[in-house]
Amino acid sequence: MEAHGTGLLFAFDRVKQGVGLETDIPTALRQALLACRKGGTVSVAGVYAGFSDRVPLGSFMEKGITMKTGQTHVHRYLRPLLDAIARERIDPTVVITHRLALEDAAHGYEIFESKKDQCIKIVMQP
Repeated sequence: MEAHGTGLLFAFDRVKQGVGLETDIPTALRQALLACRKGGTVSVAGVYAGFSDRVPLGSFMEKGITMKTGQTHVHRYLRPLLDAIARERIDPTVVITHRLALEDAAHGYEIFESKKDQCIKIVMQP
């Protein structure tokens, strides 16, 4: 739902979203379907939560693409991931680009949403 794009289709999506006719902007989904090879698989893990327009179903059908979707199974992966972090086999700090005080949350959201200052992940410190 947070994919950003350019061009006429993206502008059309923004207008439709603004008036409540579309809830998602399927830029990344469109690109994945168009880029996928014949017989390939497109995996959508995340938050497509509502209505999208202008999805290239012709490419999806003609290429025989398989689509896998769903939310992350947090309860299945949480304990093994935390254990790997505790054993220092995984270092999650590599994605932290900003640390901000809790009172700076509004500013943090703004730089994250607009991808300013190469923002990837913010840790809020109370």
